[in-house]
Amino acid sequence: MGLLGSRVRRTEDPALLVGAGRYVADIVPDDALHAVFVRSVEPHGEIRAIHADDARCLPGVVAVFTADDLGIKPVAPSLPMLDQAMLRSALARDRVRYVGEAVAVVLATSAVAAADAVEVVVLEVEPLPAVVGFDAARRDDVLLHPDAGTNRCYSMGGETDLDFFDGCEVVVELTFANPRLNGAPIEPRGAVAQWREEDGRLRLTQWSCTQFPHRARDSLAAGCGVETGDVRVITPEVGGGFGAKNGSYPEDIVVALAARATGRPVCWIETRSESMLNLAHGRGLELTATLGGDSDGTLAAYRLHIDQDAGAHPGIGAFLPVFGQMMATGSYDIPKLEFSAESWVTTTVPMGAYRGAGRPEATHGIERIMDRYAVEIGMDPAELRRRNFIDPEAFPFTTPSGQVYDSGAYADALDAVLDALGIEDLRADQDRRRGDDECSLLGIGFAAYVEIANPVRAPEFGSVTIRPDGSAVVLTGSSAHGQSHHTTFAQVAADVLGIDFDLIEVRHGDTDEVVRGGGTGGSRSLQTGGVAVHRASEAVVEDAKRVVAGLLEASADDVVLDVDSGVFSVAGSPTVHVGWVDVAAEAARIGEQLAEEVDFQPSEATFPFGVHASVVEVDRDTGQVSILRHVACDDAGIIVNPMIVDGQVHGGIAAGVAQALMEEFRYADDGTPLTTNFMDYGIVSAVELPSFERIVQETPTDVNPLGVKGIGEAGTIGAMPAVQNAVVDALAHLGVHHVDIPLVSQRVWETISSATADNA
Repeated sequence: MGLLGSRVRRTEDPALLVGAGRYVADIVPDDALHAVFVRSVEPHGEIRAIHADDARCLPGVVAVFTADDLGIKPVAPSLPMLDQAMLRSALARDRVRYVGEAVAVVLATSAVAAADAVEVVVLEVEPLPAVVGFDAARRDDVLLHPDAGTNRCYSMGGETDLDFFDGCEVVVELTFANPRLNGAPIEPRGAVAQWREEDGRLRLTQWSCTQFPHRARDSLAAGCGVETGDVRVITPEVGGGFGAKNGSYPEDIVVALAARATGRPVCWIETRSESMLNLAHGRGLELTATLGGDSDGTLAAYRLHIDQDAGAHPGIGAFLPVFGQMMATGSYDIPKLEFSAESWVTTTVPMGAYRGAGRPEATHGIERIMDRYAVEIGMDPAELRRRNFIDPEAFPFTTPSGQVYDSGAYADALDAVLDALGIEDLRADQDRRRGDDECSLLGIGFAAYVEIANPVRAPEFGSVTIRPDGSAVVLTGSSAHGQSHHTTFAQVAADVLGIDFDLIEVRHGDTDEVVRGGGTGGSRSLQTGGVAVHRASEAVVEDAKRVVAGLLEASADDVVLDVDSGVFSVAGSPTVHVGWVDVAAEAARIGEQLAEEVDFQPSEATFPFGVHASVVEVDRDTGQVSILRHVACDDAGIIVNPMIVDGQVHGGIAAGVAQALMEEFRYADDGTPLTTNFMDYGIVSAVELPSFERIVQETPTDVNPLGVKGIGEAGTIGAMPAVQNAVVDALAHLGVHHVDIPLVSQRVWETISSATADNA
């Protein structure tokens, strides 16, 4: 049917556009109790008492539970490489470690009554000093987890090689920040839990706002002390995740335990303020990048050290430097790499995954130091990149970190971006503006990147079933929250089955219906879930051929499917044919099933890549940064639906630009959060963004039969350093070598003022 590569409109949109989509908040039973959490206002301290008797007496209040009431025990980090002495309880028991940490939950007949009761609960806390920033964490004079004896929860790398840069003519170094972010999805988290007796046992059904239904099921089973078969997780529409909704949070487990304790359904719908203080934060690291090579631009050695803020309780965020190590050298053929990292607990919101999860951080390191190196040797930054790109003939290419890049055409992407920019005219305009004090300054910044998609080589489930009417049902273990799975996977199935696209239904997100699955993250959905659907579709076609063989009195080996018309015939005799309706009817008559399921296990990760260029204007008098153009060539292999890829890239670029220009979650030294709402925390809008210019390039991979790679996080990886490099480029004639992100007006103005004073 030729649907692969077509701009098929999203089937998800009609229901969402008319408000018919159902989210967790739309599924609350009438008899449900409403949960509101009692949270610490102290960043760090010992819990002396929780006084809740007055709250329990208020109208509508059914219960107030603490950790002891619900039998909650502390648990070690789920990742075994993290310090296992740093325990966490779903409700804090003896100590609070950040502002917003839950210590108790109020259940009432309405959310208003529960919120009123929370105000009456008195939490007695003996304050302890806060630990904010890497210097405070390293000192270890205040320990968040005393049993661990340290604030360091994870480390990588060994002793520094003092001779590492021997033989290099040029060595440059920068230390810079990649600030803490809040994912800020449109829909905050939520959960509805209900226990029912089924076959003589209590069984939990939980509607959950998550990217990983099966992971959430397993976490809930462990938290409730039951078997995974006793838990069903249903994921309805999810209003954005960006990595932060990657499983169950403490609140999800507490809601389930509270529902069991009361014998009634319990719902919890997170407020925006709660989301800012409890949804896992992203990034939050400091990088020291050192690059060595020759004066002609030939690079020889790269050293990268990362200090990672883990927040109060170590989790996936503490482990993300491992991806920084994997992708440290980016697009470049740099022979030597030395990498080290340390992750530290602090009295702040726990750190998790955010769009790109370790790969944007790695790209930030190499792309920022590449520009610094170019300035040092007086070379055009685009030329320095081109000179050190991995040669197309070298693929598959093994990097110094041991990654095997599948395919790439990096110089082609750079050339396409340069052609689109009209770089010579831009440089001439830049020189003219620098000579005119009345003009804003112009900057051009580049960033080349390689990302690793599906970095842990996770498998995915897919199944295809033909209904009696000739339509098809596709089940997938991937879980959509804006990525267009329903449209893309239906395209993949239609292209194999020859069934009309509109007759293919894609379902996901119910762990009873979809018995296993990996969920959505790491830019892996199409290259694993889509491939599983593709293979299941092929298997169903083979099943159908055997049924058709009986109908047409032929060998199954001679039966062919014309996917354009959706009919089967015997090779060489196309005039006698049967369609899927006839095949389904015959299969039912003879007791055959037209249904197949596949678990696709990729042999390797894939490595999407690209080049971004940003053109910015900087106001000399105010430091205001405006993006005039952003040109991106993102190569994710074969494109199934160009319209969806465009949308993914645009969303990714918006996230990267937002981090470069405005996003930062900040804390005072005493642990007080300073950016707890959208008045203080910068959220990007269309006003701050140009119309992005996207250049299409397709370099297939041989890792999977579709030739596809990941695209959901690519735009974010390339955009942020391109914007930062552009601003530094605008100020380079003043002797400016670096400006930290976010590039807010005050920071840029102060940089201009300081540089101007130094040059006076």
